[in-house]
Amino acid sequence: MYDLKLKLWLVDGDRFIVSDGRAALMRRIKGLGSMSKAAKEMGMSYRHAWEVLQRISENAGGDIVASARGGKDGGATTLTELGETILREYESKARSVSSQLENHWRKPSVTADGLVTKDAKILLIRRGKEPFKGMYALPGGFLEYGEKMEDCVIREVKEETGIATEVLGLFGVFSEPGRDPRGHFVTAVYHLRMTGGKLVAGDDAISAKWVDLDDLPEMAFDHADIVREFEESRRRV
Repeated sequence: MYDLKLKLWLVDGDRFIVSDGRAALMRRIKGLGSMSKAAKEMGMSYRHAWEVLQRISENAGGDIVASARGGKDGGATTLTELGETILREYESKARSVSSQLENHWRKPSVTADGLVTKDAKILLIRRGKEPFKGMYALPGGFLEYGEKMEDCVIREVKEETGIATEVLGLFGVFSEPGRDPRGHFVTAVYHLRMTGGKLVAGDDAISAKWVDLDDLPEMAFDHADIVREFEESRRRV
């Protein structure tokens, strides 16, 4: 799984001052009070750390660190007022940009789950991954870009259980923000009918089996509530 990272630069006109790496060095110096300890934590030599700080100072137009040598406890390195200002400006702007990007791009995830019933049984899988690894759940998964929800649930059920199905109808959409510990997940739950295939666990499932509707195991997410609501709706018909 790949992550997308954004590199931010603090500049003064056309002069590059700091990016995250340089800011991290300054942050450690501020916290540790020592250039040698800060360099060691970051896996760089003292000389390289000093050269980095010198380049920042040259572009910023003033010293960003002050060092005191000797004394009972040895030397110490601290950020100057200019250094404090630069670090504060970088961190403030970086937080602002990160917050704006997160709020702009953060969207609910969309999934589809299948209620596959046969006589008085329902098809469940045991999850092979966190969250709720080892617990039972309805077969289902993520909607792919350009895919219809109905195609998604049929594909996911087949991938996780080996059972081929067709959609009888949409049972409901469940969107409570706290229903999944990974974030905000919206799922469309479909009632499906088995049309073929052979029961065999696949994809992210440890196992797949038919379970008595009157004897449901402990289930992941809000799936037990969904199944009970489904059964109550069928009794009312």
